[in-house]
Amino acid sequence: MEKKFPDRFKFKYRWIILAIAIILISIACSNMINSDPQIINKSATATTELNIWWEQGLNLDENEAILTIVNNWQKQTGNQVKLSFFTNDELTGKAQRAVKAGHPPDIMMNPKAERILYPRLAWEGELEDVSDIIEPIKDNYPANILRGITYYNSLEDRRSYYGVPIYQSTMFIYYWQKLLASVGLDSKDIPQDWDGFWQFWQQTQQKVKTEQNKDIYGLGLTLSGNESTDDTHDLFEQILEAYDIDLFNEEGKLDLNPEVRQGIIDCLDWYAQFYQQGYIPPDAVKWSNIDNNRNLLNRLVLMTPNNTLSIPATVRQDTDTYYKQLGIAEFPNKPSGQSMRYLIFIRQAVVFKNSPHKSLAKDFLRYFIQPQVTIDYLKTTGSRNQPVQTSVWSDPFWQNTQDPYIATATKILTTGQTGLSYIVEHPAYSQVLAENVWGKALTQVTAEQINCPQAADKAIARIEEIFEQW
Repeated sequence: MEKKFPDRFKFKYRWIILAIAIILISIACSNMINSDPQIINKSATATTELNIWWEQGLNLDENEAILTIVNNWQKQTGNQVKLSFFTNDELTGKAQRAVKAGHPPDIMMNPKAERILYPRLAWEGELEDVSDIIEPIKDNYPANILRGITYYNSLEDRRSYYGVPIYQSTMFIYYWQKLLASVGLDSKDIPQDWDGFWQFWQQTQQKVKTEQNKDIYGLGLTLSGNESTDDTHDLFEQILEAYDIDLFNEEGKLDLNPEVRQGIIDCLDWYAQFYQQGYIPPDAVKWSNIDNNRNLLNRLVLMTPNNTLSIPATVRQDTDTYYKQLGIAEFPNKPSGQSMRYLIFIRQAVVFKNSPHKSLAKDFLRYFIQPQVTIDYLKTTGSRNQPVQTSVWSDPFWQNTQDPYIATATKILTTGQTGLSYIVEHPAYSQVLAENVWGKALTQVTAEQINCPQAADKAIARIEEIFEQW
């Protein structure tokens, strides 16, 4: 006689059989995956989709500008692109982790990396040589642009082009014309000698306080030692330039001799006096990169230096503010009486040595830097940054003398004296900037009230320690 089981046992039995089957299938699949890793690798790299990591735009126009280029290139070539946006700080860290893991994107564009990351990656042999892109058109770039994309590869013991320049910028000074007018002053009253220039803003602060009963600071100088605040060391390097202080000797070696040390002390003291006398906002020691913009636009400071045209770009749609209330000024002459030499920032895209689609990445960048494509891109971004190619400067957009911001940028970058950061001398200096050594020294002499010689010695000791590690 057949033995019958209750339904609940039949149901339980079926589940036991099913569970055993799932376990056996899982084990089989696991063994298959582990036994043939080539299948995985082939699958992971089979795609021809170009992977691009790009800086998050200051506004939507900047994101739309690169999206337009990507879409046009896809239509022309039939290739596919995965475009991802990240903030500058986020992208710098993400790129370092990706390189370490061996899975970098094909292309990265990150203004912050130009000064603190690219020199190191090139030194370590992690960037692809892009001479085949640059050499055929190098006559279209000024000498400083080419020098700024040249890095040293320690593995191959040679210097070469490792960046593709997209645009450039430099340090401008912005101020409120309307606030000057409120106390009977205008742009013609701004002195061009070094001491007179800075005293003008101190005196105007007092005038606005007395005559308009408004609390406002004369100088919006960033002093933060935060490692994410690039504006601090960008401005400090420009002040070092003003005082003709060179950290490297004629042989290109770091040389922090007593004369250079005294120059650093003098620069720290220059900042400290403004801060201690109440001409710089107390919270400037904590500012991020956007806080000097914010303080000026909120009329909390009379003037501020900034390394792009981002401030006027913010108010571009308000023609009254753009043309009649806000103003732009050049730096005064150096304390020596010589004209200022402006340090330029060359924003570059790079291809990684281990990028999966290097040839495709180079094709995209060749398309990007075609003069007309570049012109359309820079116009669409709201003119926050300026061209790097000589031929692009001739476009009427950058010859518009009716626009005070475009006209000033064009004058400085095409007819003025320009220079580069110390990163072109040695990639170790990129670590100095990454740690914001200058910002930390400024914080010490302002917020922490450490004397200038002591702060200078700490900075010098750290810089020398960094260079000894390379």
